[in-house]
Amino acid sequence: MKIICTTIIVMVALAGCNNNQKSIQEASAEKSFMNSDSLSNLTNAQRIANANGYEAWKDVSEISFTFNVNRGGNHFERSWTWNPKTSDIKMVSQKDTVRYNRTKMDSLSMKTDAAFINDKYWLLAPFQLVWDDGITVSEKEHTVAPISKDTLSQLTIVYGNEGGYTPGDAYDFFYDENFKIKEWNYRKGNAETPSMSTTWEDYENFNGIEIAKMHKDSTGNFKLYFTDISVKK
Repeated sequence: MKIICTTIIVMVALAGCNNNQKSIQEASAEKSFMNSDSLSNLTNAQRIANANGYEAWKDVSEISFTFNVNRGGNHFERSWTWNPKTSDIKMVSQKDTVRYNRTKMDSLSMKTDAAFINDKYWLLAPFQLVWDDGITVSEKEHTVAPISKDTLSQLTIVYGNEGGYTPGDAYDFFYDENFKIKEWNYRKGNAETPSMSTTWEDYENFNGIEIAKMHKDSTGNFKLYFTDISVKK
């Protein structure tokens, strides 16, 4: 993802999606699949979303969280409060407090929104699998995960080459029999070699929404994690 921020997060500003300025609450409604005639007809992407509380998302009025990164002895954090029904967002960092609405964007708010898209993607990537347009999906069974070397199922998404913050980028999701993500790869520009691989761990339920609070690389020297999580309905 092309986000220009402080040095500590340039390398982690990678997880993105379609730069869509309409309400993500509206997008989730358009993508609703909970009224399917048979849950057996769900795709694996939808099953992954369900395993993380997608059904509860329609009732969420506010979600807040702090995005943290530890790397090389450095720490970075910024906090967000997001009302998905109104598209109102507040960002608080060490330097700034910014408020904006995703339906009324200008050049300043677009820069902050790029950071929001990144941080929110890390938080709610299972939902992005059903929210995002312009992606291609492929799947594999019995795949060796990059960090644990466990045998898991793999779902890969590749973003289109036009629009958005991450044109052409790819993500490999490695998930278990309960459709919970355990690890992922980020592959910039759909390169064969991952740009980054991290775990998905320390899951906790927040008012029906399952969130993996911790992500680590294979060395343990990089940690991306969430604190101060609150989900209101």
